[in-house]
Amino acid sequence: MKLLLDFLPIAIFFAAYHLSGDIVLATLVLIPATLAQVGVIWWRHRRLEKMHLVTLGLLVVLGGATVLFRDAAFIQWKPTVVNALFALAFLLSPLFGGKTLAQRMMGQVIGLPAAIWTRLNLAWAGFFLVLAMLNVYVFKTFSEATWVNFKLFGMLGLTLAFVLAQGVYLSRHMLARPDACDN
Repeated sequence: MKLLLDFLPIAIFFAAYHLSGDIVLATLVLIPATLAQVGVIWWRHRRLEKMHLVTLGLLVVLGGATVLFRDAAFIQWKPTVVNALFALAFLLSPLFGGKTLAQRMMGQVIGLPAAIWTRLNLAWAGFFLVLAMLNVYVFKTFSEATWVNFKLFGMLGLTLAFVLAQGVYLSRHMLARPDACDN
């Protein structure tokens, strides 16, 4: 259910774009869809993840600029900015509290040696940097319609592939006893 809720606004954006052929209209639909998404998350859990707030804030600013100036470049830069910020958060996380962001997010569920937490954290940072750069490459090189398709299918597919590869990697390094890890 959470995964569906996380991808619902981009699916709505995708549908609005392909029905209208107008990225400004699709962005205009995306903003309230994302506001509704964040509202539902707040209503169900009485808390919001920083990721949702950052994404919403950037969407309102860059999506609003897309609508106001009728310029697709603003909304096309949003995934790059979001992914670059996520990469930065992963890279800087050990400086604040000593644990990596990966360990903070998954440390209650799995046990890993400290070196593996560091590698995992760096892998996530690298993945987000690659997504940020790929987004720029796609929207600067290909058509707007290709970018919209990449935004939904390309980024989702790459994320799923990365998570599956991460699962295979982690399965080789998980500790037998979760309490024997460096949480």
